[in-house]
Amino acid sequence: MASPAARLPSGIKHYTYEKDMAVFLTKLQWGWFLGFLALLLFMPVLMPSFLLRSLTSVMITIVAVLGLHIIVGLCGQISLGQKAFMAVGGYTAAILSTRAGLPFVVAVPLSGVVASLAGTLFGLPSLRLKGFYLAISTLAAHFLIMYVLIQWVGLTGGDNGIKVARPALGPIDFAQDHNFYYIVLFTTALMTFFAKNISRMAIGRVFIAIRDNDLAAEIMGINLFYYKLLAFAISSFFCGVSGALYAFYMTRVDPVAWPLLDSVWQLGMLIIGGVGSVAGVFFGVVFFKLLELMSAYLGPAITALMPSLQAGVAASLSEILWGLAIVFSLVFEPRGINHRWEIVKSLYRVWPFAY
Repeated sequence: MASPAARLPSGIKHYTYEKDMAVFLTKLQWGWFLGFLALLLFMPVLMPSFLLRSLTSVMITIVAVLGLHIIVGLCGQISLGQKAFMAVGGYTAAILSTRAGLPFVVAVPLSGVVASLAGTLFGLPSLRLKGFYLAISTLAAHFLIMYVLIQWVGLTGGDNGIKVARPALGPIDFAQDHNFYYIVLFTTALMTFFAKNISRMAIGRVFIAIRDNDLAAEIMGINLFYYKLLAFAISSFFCGVSGALYAFYMTRVDPVAWPLLDSVWQLGMLIIGGVGSVAGVFFGVVFFKLLELMSAYLGPAITALMPSLQAGVAASLSEILWGLAIVFSLVFEPRGINHRWEIVKSLYRVWPFAY
């Protein structure tokens, strides 16, 4: 990570810790941030409908990967169960809205809470298990949760799932994609603010200490069991909120919507973007979505150029590109896209000096 001095443009100094710890260090950075927010607000007007749907899907995924950032990037605990916790959030939102009649603004946070409880339960082995073994434990959580969702037909609808209606607020009908986009945008911004500030709080520093050396952290008096469970709970809360947004966006939930492989791809997004940084979450998710959109155009073109090629190869082109991207990232840039971005920022911020 770049030093505080390298984060500042030439000629600017900070003399208090409060200013040095700020997310936006200069007025120019505030201006860029506000301009970016304004651009996002006008996206429903500027973008065609299919790109707006892709952007909405990207933001829903960002919320889930932010939760993965907390458990993997900050606390150093490997998890492959985030898609299952998204399913818990999605089904909870569907049940609360259709059967309990709760409004959207109540169902979504409660879905995060229920998913958080599920994550805490399956995080119990984290005190004794590490690395590969913990990953297998969370993998088991996925199969157990999906089994319950399929077999508990009276509550979840089994294989048929549950249909969900889009929320409405007075005269505003969020059944329209461009209106629902603003709900997702607001939720993503709120969860990003939460995730960014976790690493700047005492709890975030505890997570980082556990990630770097859990034995040293325990010697310093840190309760490993409590904080590891807390990391699972917070991470699962993000996944539950993401799953609830997905349920309302797709207007239904069923077991097919939560494949295990997506948990692996979300971990790949974190690796490519940069483990341990919120900006890396955004880089990774957007990068994967761009590869998916590119493959949608390249697939038919490849099939037309090489008719002998099986159609299944072209249909799986996005997954092939994702896998290659993860391999190349691990070999050539294991610190992710965000590390390259930090280097670029350091170069232009110290200009005209060489370093």
